[in-house]
Amino acid sequence: MSYSFSQRPLLVLHYESYLEEQDIGTYIRSVRESYTIGGLQRVASSGGRSARRGAVLALGRLADYSANTTLGRALVDSDRGVRTLAEDGIWRLWMRVGTPAQQRHIDAIQQHLEEQGYEHVVQLATALVQDAPWISQGWYYRGKAFFQMEQYEAATRDCHQALEINAFHFMAASVMGQAYQLMANPIAALESFRRALRLNPNMEEVRAQVIHLQRTLKGK
Repeated sequence: MSYSFSQRPLLVLHYESYLEEQDIGTYIRSVRESYTIGGLQRVASSGGRSARRGAVLALGRLADYSANTTLGRALVDSDRGVRTLAEDGIWRLWMRVGTPAQQRHIDAIQQHLEEQGYEHVVQLATALVQDAPWISQGWYYRGKAFFQMEQYEAATRDCHQALEINAFHFMAASVMGQAYQLMANPIAALESFRRALRLNPNMEEVRAQVIHLQRTLKGK
């Protein structure tokens, strides 16, 4: 007599251990020993729910920009857990673009942005986009700084460029929508917010803006 056993994928076992122990270092080491980046991308695209969660979590820590499309598509996964992990993971991935020196440059820009040193952000981000115009974070950070400095047209231009480079950059679409809104251009704002929401449906504040603008424009 023969028996058929249903075995869970190794990745799911690793992920379940992570959920129990909350040791991300051990999880990443275990996954690295068992899976290639390509294998993780395949699981993230077509595996079961727990497997997709595990794959997206690992990709956010291990992958380079080649996994941007996979994580970008995971932002609209049917499972909210996958979407949440993808949002964190894709941001981590964006911060790892470029050479080590360029990555340190990105980190410095983010730190100045958090400290509200917007003029320093513009200076540093300008140097980055001149050195590496293909890094979307440089354009996005400068656009966000311009927005905070109330230079809304400049903000929309830079955020648009960030989206031209990285079509999954939901934060650039969101800032662009805010800028258009403050420029009294509700139609362009609504289009930008809708784009952000299509990229990342977890953005509840953006969803509220879409509803508000739709009602406002309908009332007109």
